[in-house]
Amino acid sequence: MLFENVSAETLGNIYVGLLGLAVLLYAILDGYDLGVGVLIPPREEKFRDDMIASIGPYWDANETWLVLAVGLLLIAFPEAHSEVLQSLYIPATIMLLGLILRGVSFDFRAKVVQVHKRKWDLTFKYGSLLTTLAQGYMLGIYVTGLRTDLWAQGFALLSAIGVTAAYAFIGSCWLILKAENNLQAKAYYWARRGLFALSIGIVAVSLANLTLHDDVRDLWLSSTVGYVLMAIPVACFLLLSLCGVLLKKLPDAGGKGEWMPFAIALTVFVLCFTAFGVSYYPFVIPGHLTVQDALSDANSLRFLLVGVVIVVPCILAYTAMVYKIFSGKSEKLSYY
Repeated sequence: MLFENVSAETLGNIYVGLLGLAVLLYAILDGYDLGVGVLIPPREEKFRDDMIASIGPYWDANETWLVLAVGLLLIAFPEAHSEVLQSLYIPATIMLLGLILRGVSFDFRAKVVQVHKRKWDLTFKYGSLLTTLAQGYMLGIYVTGLRTDLWAQGFALLSAIGVTAAYAFIGSCWLILKAENNLQAKAYYWARRGLFALSIGIVAVSLANLTLHDDVRDLWLSSTVGYVLMAIPVACFLLLSLCGVLLKKLPDAGGKGEWMPFAIALTVFVLCFTAFGVSYYPFVIPGHLTVQDALSDANSLRFLLVGVVIVVPCILAYTAMVYKIFSGKSEKLSYY
């Protein structure tokens, strides 16, 4: 059988790597379109139309990575999947409600009479906000090792605000890349405000994170790997400082360098996720359940790996194709 010589340890690393990739791509791709949804202004209809048009060709496909991540968690780490959903079923339900509101309102806003369009636009906005807050809260509880004490709840609320700020920031950077004229100018304004909130959030979450698990604190403060990990917040600070300078200068640059804020936001996301992954490996639930403890039957995973090595590259290729086809400035959406 293909992959029959792959050890259980290697299988665990492969599947946790694929799970990490799916979560990272979801956070970046669906993160920016959730951020655009959060930023939708209640009063400027032209802005709302153009903002939704900027994510129209992508937003539904971006959620594929969430489905893949949940599927990989269920297949490869069923015990972890069970514990996570048992602990987080309420915020997970709220997140799904937000995603449903987004999907319904995206279609209904284009079909209803004009007088009701604003209501569906706001439904899209608040569905996006509900989703981002729920995801941030779930991330916070997950990082604590699924704790439920007061400190864990406080950290989860901080994480909810931080994730929402991060999504709003990368969403505004996406609008800088895709929008024009007044909306682009407004996106620069949103990005400057979001940059400050994101910076505060990264510092607050990083410091609070050191108090959660002794192993993580020792890794950061008492090991050689800690020097590399410490370099990541420094690199994020430098990149965000550079972004702050660019956000002031690019509006007068005649369209040059519009891609740079989004590229910097993407890089910061990757760096933060890398620090998170290195800090908590080999745990699939931080401080509680390791990859090998939660791993499913090795023979089943070897069999499923055949499908994984086909499906994941296909999804990556499809995603790349979509972004290539719809590159450049966004155009008005057409439903007919």
